[in-house]
Amino acid sequence: MSYSEELTSAMQWLGEQPDTLFLGQQVAYPGNALFQTLEGVPMEKRIELPVAEEMQLGISLGLALTGKVVISIFPRMDFLMCAMNQLVNHLDKNLYPLKGKVIIRTCVGSTKPMHPGVQHCGDYTEGLEKMLKNVWILQLLHPMQIMPSYLGAYQTRGNSLIVEYGDLYGME
Repeated sequence: MSYSEELTSAMQWLGEQPDTLFLGQQVAYPGNALFQTLEGVPMEKRIELPVAEEMQLGISLGLALTGKVVISIFPRMDFLMCAMNQLVNHLDKNLYPLKGKVIIRTCVGSTKPMHPGVQHCGDYTEGLEKMLKNVWILQLLHPMQIMPSYLGAYQTRGNSLIVEYGDLYGME
């Protein structure tokens, strides 16, 4: 299967789990490449939010407190940076007894066929790895990594940050 087909399968599997919710921008309405990968995820499990990244991760933490496994979707890693307070000072510090967990899904934007501009294709994984001590970080560089990574994030890992790459969406 291709990179995007693997992502779609992983999201569909997560959507079938009784305790999952998906939230972010373009989770209920089309607008970016990640939207298509949510095909098969029930609409009642999707919470569309405005562009308010810190609020989004705060809501994700609150839902995880209640036992939900939240797939919090940030379509561009550049804009995940707007949620650094929640990510570094709250989620990573394990300040709250979460009954569930947060799986952050983000993407480094595609630069092909044309470069979208500097605010859409930044990869800050290396810096985040230096800052975050209690959030599992994984880069999805090949389609074969996708399902095992999301399964691991759901089943065995704690809070996770999974980085996808827009340039790989057509990869077999």
